[in-house]
Amino acid sequence: MDKVIKLDISKTLDFISQADINSQAALAKKCNETLHNGSGKGNDFLGWLNLPSSITDAELKDIEDTAKALQAKCEVVVLIGIGGSYLGSRAVIDSLSNAFDWLQRDRKTPVILYAGNNIGEDYLVELLAYLKGKSFGIVNISKSGTTTEPALAFRILKAELEKTVGKEEAKHRIVAITDAARGALFTLATKEGYKKYIIPDNVGGRFSVLTPVGLLPIALAGINIRQLVAGAAFIEKETAPDVPFEKNIAEIYAVTRNELYKNGKKIEILANFNPKLHYIAEWWKQLYGESEGKENKGIFNAAVDFTADLHSMGQWIQEGERSIFETVISVTQPNETLTVPTDEENLDGLNFLAGKRVDFVNKMAELGTQIAHVDGGVPNIKVELPKLDEYSIGQLLYFFEKACGISGYILNVNPFDQPGVEAYKKNMFALLDKPGFEKESEAIKKRL
Repeated sequence: MDKVIKLDISKTLDFISQADINSQAALAKKCNETLHNGSGKGNDFLGWLNLPSSITDAELKDIEDTAKALQAKCEVVVLIGIGGSYLGSRAVIDSLSNAFDWLQRDRKTPVILYAGNNIGEDYLVELLAYLKGKSFGIVNISKSGTTTEPALAFRILKAELEKTVGKEEAKHRIVAITDAARGALFTLATKEGYKKYIIPDNVGGRFSVLTPVGLLPIALAGINIRQLVAGAAFIEKETAPDVPFEKNIAEIYAVTRNELYKNGKKIEILANFNPKLHYIAEWWKQLYGESEGKENKGIFNAAVDFTADLHSMGQWIQEGERSIFETVISVTQPNETLTVPTDEENLDGLNFLAGKRVDFVNKMAELGTQIAHVDGGVPNIKVELPKLDEYSIGQLLYFFEKACGISGYILNVNPFDQPGVEAYKKNMFALLDKPGFEKESEAIKKRL
């Protein structure tokens, strides 16, 4: 079986022409070259670009050794982070783990749980209750150490861990992934003697899954990070500027989605037919939404899990406002095999499927949905993975990252900043009377 991911844009060509796409090839190539020569907007955040091919064996081994040390001590590891600090990890872990992982009793790796991605009091209380009597550790991911959600979670969980095992043992169960030289978490980790990993200054959070930010939690879950990186390195090479446009899937995807956008398709829905891919879509939403949603421009990113969401959002997708297109992630070969049994009474009328694989039924649902949606005015792009394994997922991650950088430059925005994210934080700090926000506090309270 071919191990390479594939891109199929044929189901967009009733809405935009191949000539339209080809006419943008030179622009896409120029944008790709701009990424690589570092002459574009946000060029101080391009460390992800050659990351897969530059990760050393020593770096991977160090991450694997740290993962093994935590695995030996911990039944549970809590990953603290928000946005790009956890979405990439969770995307890979969920897509490559048993769907009922947290219920497994005979474990070789810790249960991975998540905190610091919300400010839910009930969530934190319930998490603490679950951790009672369990041997747990913490991976805290924060560039500054002062982002409210993860800092709050870490303060609470650190106190619980130190109370449970003592301060000395706790420092061997906490790993900090943070800035190289400054910030609250860096200072604390240095003082306490936590194992530290660096978030590179030139890699933004949403592009950080192939740094220790993603690789350590993924290794903790027992996933082969070497194969993940190898898949990404392969697509790094396959999407380089010297690869012709007609073979460069990152350039083709970037151009196609922008041509659809110019033709009134303002919303891109990422759809999948495998429930394990839910968090891939969550990671993708941040990647593209935070990269392109600027200057009153940018495709709005949404996601659906099929076939489940065909019974909720399917009606709108089929017959709602024709402002959408779909990108479907399809998995060629499932990892398991299950056939439909025969039932003598056949009350459900499904005996016509007896002996067929469940995945065959799913594939026909996928094909039938694609035909229906295209007929209903929804262009479809298809990204096909050979199977759900580390090599395929590594390819997928880098493909989306590279296409995102090119697409942002086609749109003429800086794909690597996120100034709009700060607006809610300023208001929140003012409402909380945070020191240093006195004027903002006074002004916002007059508006209430």
